[in-house]
Amino acid sequence: MWRAAGKRLKRHFPIGLKYLRGEKKPQNLCVKKTLDYELTSGARWKQDSGPACKQVLGSNDDTFSDVFCENSKKLINVHLFALAAKYYTLSSLGVCTPLEDLLEALKGDSQGTTGIKTDEFMNSKKSHEVQVMSELVDKLANNFGIKQVIDIGSGKGYLSSFLSMQYNLKVYGIDSSNINTNGALERNRKLKKHWRAYQSRGKTNLKNQRLEKANERPEESEIKCKAISAKPINNDSSLQGQNEVTIQGTLPSSGFPEIATSETSKQVEVGLVDRTQSEESKPSEEVLAILNVLPVNAVEVFSSQCNCAELCEEQKAQRKMSSLKAKAIKSSESNLYFPLTSCITAETELSDIITDLEDCMMVGLHTCGDLAANTLRIFTAKPEIKAVCSVGCCYHLLSEQFENQEASSEEMWGFPMCQYLKDKGWCCGRNARMSACLALERVAVGQMLPTESLFYRAVLQVIIEEIYGVTKSDRHVGKTFSKSSSFIDYVRKSLKKLELDDSKLPDSCIMEYYEKYRHRMNELEAFNMLKVFLAPCIEVLILLDRLCYLKEQDNIAWSGLVKLFDPVKSPRCYAVIALKKQSCF
Repeated sequence: MWRAAGKRLKRHFPIGLKYLRGEKKPQNLCVKKTLDYELTSGARWKQDSGPACKQVLGSNDDTFSDVFCENSKKLINVHLFALAAKYYTLSSLGVCTPLEDLLEALKGDSQGTTGIKTDEFMNSKKSHEVQVMSELVDKLANNFGIKQVIDIGSGKGYLSSFLSMQYNLKVYGIDSSNINTNGALERNRKLKKHWRAYQSRGKTNLKNQRLEKANERPEESEIKCKAISAKPINNDSSLQGQNEVTIQGTLPSSGFPEIATSETSKQVEVGLVDRTQSEESKPSEEVLAILNVLPVNAVEVFSSQCNCAELCEEQKAQRKMSSLKAKAIKSSESNLYFPLTSCITAETELSDIITDLEDCMMVGLHTCGDLAANTLRIFTAKPEIKAVCSVGCCYHLLSEQFENQEASSEEMWGFPMCQYLKDKGWCCGRNARMSACLALERVAVGQMLPTESLFYRAVLQVIIEEIYGVTKSDRHVGKTFSKSSSFIDYVRKSLKKLELDDSKLPDSCIMEYYEKYRHRMNELEAFNMLKVFLAPCIEVLILLDRLCYLKEQDNIAWSGLVKLFDPVKSPRCYAVIALKKQSCF
């Protein structure tokens, strides 16, 4: 079914440039309104998508006759197209393993520290990803007695440092970019400054809390004593005895309640002041929580200021021993996280990079392009690696075996991986892979597409082709739109990035192109909305290809797709997880 559908969709959805140049035009400008309606009716989708898609696909599950016109090959039913796209998502196909079920199956004693706030040093998106994924990785590691973790594409080390400091796992973070590795070290250096600020704030807060309690306690004692002394004393001896017991249980032995109260207040004050002074140098609970998750070498321990000359020999010996123990602990903890720089391919020998390689598991949080595919290949090939948890991203960077007719079958390609799609000669193409990177869930909650920047990019492509005659380039415009003040500024900055001479292009000519196509911006937005709806279907194909590859291996005990993250916070939210057979341990 996918092969036939793919051939049709490839014909029906060319790039935005062709729309602007008039080669392709949507039949109905109400496409956007229809898709907006479909996005806001998710509940109805869940109820109707099954029966409706049977109508869409036909009895043989291989036609889109009600969606596309057989003669003109144009889209004729946007509503059924949206339902069909919904039908072929991971959530609708029911092939995912719920995260809760996996965690329940791996339940055990967690080695982590509670109360850690990762958003103290990460943005909300990264904090969400690291917390969820690290909990799963810890349970996988504990379940199989694994203490070593290899983080492929570790970047700045957010996941690696959290796994090592929070769960006491020995983590090797490998990234191909030396800039990222150095960035992780620089980040550690900056965290030292944050630690000093946390420590200072913690001391101040603790001191204020202790002083407030010290001021409140004497008043409470005085009120309690006054209440007791105000009770009427009965002449009956039995009642008098009861009163005496009550007073003796509340106050020290004394015949005068007022004096006893005064002495008690003084004792409370002295005790609180002593305790405050002794604990002023200790970090607060908030500071200790931050300390538990700071990366290696991020913390400098500051000893409390005191007059060492006044210490006795025994105290000096105790302090020296404590200092040696602290250094030993710091030395052992410094070996928990190792950032390394190396380019990982399917043929990479991990033992050449990690000298003390032992039974371990591989993880990857948003590994780009072919790196996600190579992670799975290394996992299946190396007996030391017992488990893998990989979340891929950047599908547009995947290499495809059948995209280029001259491609060698001996090379390791990012797509396809499984033998089934290889036998079919399946190819997505760059435009489809680019669409797979779009975030349908974000659009559904109101985070609209960047229509203006997409329009700028499409008009720029027309200018480059017609003025400069360039149809292909290895260079990229990048995030020029966010740094531009106008369309003219955008074009000129983009031309410089592409190393094209912008002097022969006057401002008036640039604006002529802008005005020529401005009225068609709505059409471009409708076209991109169609791409957004198709995005989950293409992602399904890529992820199922990876899962099928694992299913084809003989040494895999279990493999599955798990939705780890909130797709609004983190659109690339699916993890490919696999475990080796027990005989491989």
